[in-house]
Amino acid sequence: MEFQAVVMAAGGGSRMMDLTSSIPKPLLPVGNRPLLWYPLNLLERAGFEEVIVITRKEIQKVLNLDTKMKLDFVCISDNMDMGTADSLRHIHQKIKTDVLVLSCDLITDVDLYKVVDLFRTHDATLSMLMKKTQEPTEVVPGQKGKKKPVEQRDFIGVDDTGKRLLFMANEADLDEELIIKRSVLQKHPRMHIRTGLMDAHLYCLKKYVVDFLVENRTITSLRSELIPHLVRRQFSSPTSLQQGLDNKEEDQKKKEQASLDIYSFIKEDNSLLKPAPDNSCWNDHRGDMNETLHEGKVRCYVHIMKEGLCYRVNTLGLYIEANRQVPKLLLSLGLEEPLVHGSAQITDRGMVGSDSIIGSSTQVGEKTSIKHSIIGSMCTIKDKVKITNCIIMNSVTIEEGCCLQGSVICHNAMIEKGADIKDCLIGSDQRLETKAKHVNEVIVGTEQLMEI
Repeated sequence: MEFQAVVMAAGGGSRMMDLTSSIPKPLLPVGNRPLLWYPLNLLERAGFEEVIVITRKEIQKVLNLDTKMKLDFVCISDNMDMGTADSLRHIHQKIKTDVLVLSCDLITDVDLYKVVDLFRTHDATLSMLMKKTQEPTEVVPGQKGKKKPVEQRDFIGVDDTGKRLLFMANEADLDEELIIKRSVLQKHPRMHIRTGLMDAHLYCLKKYVVDFLVENRTITSLRSELIPHLVRRQFSSPTSLQQGLDNKEEDQKKKEQASLDIYSFIKEDNSLLKPAPDNSCWNDHRGDMNETLHEGKVRCYVHIMKEGLCYRVNTLGLYIEANRQVPKLLLSLGLEEPLVHGSAQITDRGMVGSDSIIGSSTQVGEKTSIKHSIIGSMCTIKDKVKITNCIIMNSVTIEEGCCLQGSVICHNAMIEKGADIKDCLIGSDQRLETKAKHVNEVIVGTEQLMEI
């Protein structure tokens, strides 16, 4: 086994609490599949047979995933507040090889071998996936007219090939200037600084990085702490142990620092000088190994997608955008399932748009129009309803004469006769009265509001 795969699915979705206060993030429906299905499908298509899924008990209980892979669930207690590095540390005894870590909110059609090949070809410490940031194209319910929060930019430095990751810093961690170490520029005098790239939260990591995490408990996040640390350490010398110090306390301190140095976890390995194994499914160490044999032992690489789909579903806007792109994604993945489930009962099929998805056992009445929308399972949509650019989750009832546009309607909601809803988020179990009119609102229950 060359790699072990780990999917992080225990996060609470803090940037989209209007949705995740009632629906756990890994279970959010995207194209009528739980969000967690997408990274698992990516791994299955790449040939993985087993995956470790870090999640919570409430999520595991209700998961019903269509996969042939063996899923090893590790459940984290609800009262444990763990970052992604904490979660990886939590399962370190299960990690026997190099590891591929993904977030449950990643939806992409990337060729996974492009990231893995970088890792193997250069015997890298880290290889990761990035893509140009995409802003939501649709109006986000409840946010029209509100000032958009300012996102802190990442500054990403790459070499001439665009693959060697030389520098990484977030705007929030910088003063007024960008400082590049001389040791970096001595080895790579030409560096391209890029902004506007999204970290997809897909990382190939050496086994020794997990060992390092086990000892260095101050690191809690992969994205904001571990990855920048690895990038910085590429061009630094290993922490030296000075011999013959008079001060024993100082000597002990130096030893402790060395024990927490990533270099002290790298084992000498002569396997690079041997021929690559013939049976490697990833075709190990392709290409020029000169850099691998002569550069520093910590090496970081990045695959920047130039085309294709790549979303991190971590805001309401990106959740809506991902659902918009799902029909195209399923087509690119070769999943030739009908967009309208065979058990759905639709009176006027001609009034359902060709890019809409309708789930199992949903009933659609006469003269009801559905365009550019996703309808979940077990929904009842009655006569003369107009639905445009909407996401309707499971077991929703929409009565006669309603008009819904640009809205997200969560599980078990009830929309009574003649309601007019535009650019709204309607929470789970909500009931909107007859002829209600709502524009640009977020309507959730009082208990959910308290949780927010």
